[in-house]
Amino acid sequence: MTKTGVPDIAMAKRLEDLGYDSLGMADFIVGDGTPSFDAMLVLSAAATVTDTIGLEFGVLSLPLRPTAWIATQIQTLQHLSGNRVTLGVGIGGFPGSPFWRAVGAPVQGRGRRADEALQALPGLIRGEATQLGEDEVTLGPAAPVPPILVGGNSEAAMRRAVRLGDGWVPSLISPAALRKKAARLREIADELGRPVPTISVGGHAILVDDPAAVASFTRILVDVHGMAPEEAAAVPVTGTPAQVADRLHAYAEAGADTVGLSLDGGDWTRQAEAFAEARAQLTHVRDA
Repeated sequence: MTKTGVPDIAMAKRLEDLGYDSLGMADFIVGDGTPSFDAMLVLSAAATVTDTIGLEFGVLSLPLRPTAWIATQIQTLQHLSGNRVTLGVGIGGFPGSPFWRAVGAPVQGRGRRADEALQALPGLIRGEATQLGEDEVTLGPAAPVPPILVGGNSEAAMRRAVRLGDGWVPSLISPAALRKKAARLREIADELGRPVPTISVGGHAILVDDPAAVASFTRILVDVHGMAPEEAAAVPVTGTPAQVADRLHAYAEAGADTVGLSLDGGDWTRQAEAFAEARAQLTHVRDA
């Protein structure tokens, strides 16, 4: 983001040049004046200035949009980007907010709607005739179905990931808590006779010397998300590149296949470079 809160699309190219695997955009529209942008449009713009970096939704709220509309947008973005999309999805974190009410999105039954969307999306994106309510819908031109990752820390989200997704995306979680959740995910997969989904942790990093920003973030985790203070303190990723590499290694040891971090606080470029350095250090550890 720039100082005005508008996405700086040039950042996407900078991340690609730094060797990042993917860049992500949250679907965070509340309607109370909080700065937010349409994730589909931002990633489409990023696709035009990059060549190889992945484009990830982290995560798209399925109940906010008609399933056919999501499918045709994903088809389009796959064609625009050369099939670089990862489709992270969820049931939405702000039901009942002004924006949700304005677009007529349901507050109840979000899980059922998400399941129905996940069942239909692969066929729609592939250009296959797919039943949606009373209508059979065929969308074209067909596109490869991107990896579908299901967000949410709940048991229901984990089951949804096992049944209908390729991966599971827990967020705001410490390595210790992830280890327990990863074990439960394997149990669910075994119970349902399904492959174990990949695990992509979503988190927040503050890689500048800004104790006030760290304190503010952890306070939100306690006051808004109801975390215990000691649990909240273990969530934000902070410190030197070496310390960040240690944290990434801890997530990997707990079961994570990938980690995506939102860079909070100031000096975005410096933080992005520090995270890239941490990633390189982690790679060297694995290669040793």
